[in-house]
Amino acid sequence: MRAKPTFIWARPEMYVTFRAEIMPGVSREERTYRIKIVLPNERVMLHEFPGEFRETAFEKINFLRGKTDQRS
Repeated sequence: MRAKPTFIWARPEMYVTFRAEIMPGVSREERTYRIKIVLPNERVMLHEFPGEFRETAFEKINFLRGKTDQRS
């Protein structure tokens, strides 16, 4: 019997941005960090920022952000 694949919201070295409500008055660039480790409890530890964080601490990932419209 195969186990159902679990949803993994984060991967090591992926960039995440803290929600503005958590860091008010701080620019998007200053709220963006790289994931160091994904823990078994689905929390993450970041490079150069102490603590463990849940998915809800970060903005939803927008894979299209920064991409230009390729349609002509």
